[in-house]
Amino acid sequence: MLYARGVNERMGKAVVAARPFGSVEDLAKRVPLLHKGELERLAFIGALNSIGGKHRRDALWQVARAGRAAGPLLDEAPESAAASPLEMMNARERISADYQGTGVTIGPHPMAYRRAEMNRLGVTPAADLAGLRNGRAVIVAGCVIVRQRPGTAKGVVFVSLEDETGISNVVLMPDQFEQQRVTLVTVPYLLVEGTLQSVDGVIHVKAGCVKPLAPFAASLPSHDFR
Repeated sequence: MLYARGVNERMGKAVVAARPFGSVEDLAKRVPLLHKGELERLAFIGALNSIGGKHRRDALWQVARAGRAAGPLLDEAPESAAASPLEMMNARERISADYQGTGVTIGPHPMAYRRAEMNRLGVTPAADLAGLRNGRAVIVAGCVIVRQRPGTAKGVVFVSLEDETGISNVVLMPDQFEQQRVTLVTVPYLLVEGTLQSVDGVIHVKAGCVKPLAPFAASLPSHDFR
């Protein structure tokens, strides 16, 4: 519950105190503090999979059913009678739901799903940069997690890209940043061609060409300059 956006601590403690649950309908009845919107958020991030069916959309279907007044004709109908017609979320949808609902994901990093594509483009995984020689031309790519322009850096901009192996730190000169400001500020995933600078264990990529990379899923939370 600590990572479920829109579900406060009081509700989380009520759910924990009432466990276990036999179904989503059981949860809804025994924890009346949880409204339909909060149940939907829990189903959306996969928190109800164990009691709501085989996957998240199954759970969302059960939430919709549990929140509907059935009337006397259906009052005694078992919840399992309403089989969900919804398809399972694909990997892209699950990752997007994780980031939207919690800000993190327990599944593979979005870039892991694109590694074969990155290999074809000649992209070096972040974890492999340490093994390359200083001055080598490299290509790095990932989700932007930090953009910063320290006041003491004379306009130099630093961008951190995260892939499934680690973080690549990219350096951009002031004129280069101004030329590509829109891309650098608004695009959540980037591909950067540049030169590796590795001195005394400090590794970064001096950017040459910066390109937008179509996202596999929702972007990771970033920490940006203002």
